[in-house]
Amino acid sequence: MVVPPWLSVPPPGYGGVEQTVAGLVDALVDRGQAVTVFGAGEHHGTGASFVSTVPTLQYDRLGESLPELAHLARVDDLIGPADFDVVHDHTTIGPLLAGRRAVPTVATVHGNPVGEYGTVLGYTDHGVGLVAISHAQRRLNPRLPWVGTVHNALDLPGIPHKSAPAAEGPVLWLARFSPDKGPDIAIRAARAAGLPLVLAGKCNEPAERRYYHEVIRPLLDDDVTLVLDADRRAALRLLVEARCLIMPIQWEEPFGMVMLEAMATGTPVVALHRGAVPELVRPGVTGLVCERADELPGALRAAIDLDPAACVAHVAERFSTARMAAGYEEVYRRFITAPAVPGGAREPARVAVR
Repeated sequence: MVVPPWLSVPPPGYGGVEQTVAGLVDALVDRGQAVTVFGAGEHHGTGASFVSTVPTLQYDRLGESLPELAHLARVDDLIGPADFDVVHDHTTIGPLLAGRRAVPTVATVHGNPVGEYGTVLGYTDHGVGLVAISHAQRRLNPRLPWVGTVHNALDLPGIPHKSAPAAEGPVLWLARFSPDKGPDIAIRAARAAGLPLVLAGKCNEPAERRYYHEVIRPLLDDDVTLVLDADRRAALRLLVEARCLIMPIQWEEPFGMVMLEAMATGTPVVALHRGAVPELVRPGVTGLVCERADELPGALRAAIDLDPAACVAHVAERFSTARMAAGYEEVYRRFITAPAVPGGAREPARVAVR
């Protein structure tokens, strides 16, 4: 299991990829698989073996290409067919380089496969199989060598949840400060609904800080409580206390782990109909999905009528880490037994999507 060199697994705060990988690794170990995680730093919190390619996490160099390239080069020096049956890569540029490995590689695409990222993925060797995290993501670039679709998942034990709707709780927006995440729309929607808003944002990268100061800060007033860079424990507490989570996304969100986290705490989701939202939220049961921003205020008020227990049950049934692990096991089996094609590449396996 190859993870990016930026954060630990699991991460202490923001880090959807690392949180997902941690749950997947532990579920695979629970199912009897021998898993080795290749990452950075000295610490991890999974049941797998851990190999570090560099002593310190590279988060302060996030956005540079060389740290990830060096990490992947070291990984390639350390793996071989005598030790591993399959490599599962979660890095950004790993799929472009993995075709030269002697061990079959599947790579999960965690971002939107369009633009420059789509160009990189378009040159993926057909000996590397790409896995989508939602059907919506896969539809954005159907020509890529996809070998399966497996939804992300959440490890429910240890996540607190409410037993009754938080009628006096605020609306919660929990994301990174970016126009794609619509914090400005969240402020206007909560204000129009006459409800208090907690704006809990990741704001530690230059682009995030610039967007916050230039666009969001002028919109703040007494009806908005600001929380910057909350760690995971604080984020879960905010979710439990909220009447609902608002997701006014302005892009084709490939998944959205925060929606699972909200529903796992019993908090319904109010979201715009974009990206993977329809695959995660069950309208009228675990949340309300709006076509337009002007529908959000009414949905924020109505969300209080949704049952927290139904939200928790939905995540347990549809998005458990055991289900995710079973999906990936199927991808691994189909892919490593797929017939070879001329030139040493592997024919992309036809894997049933989940």
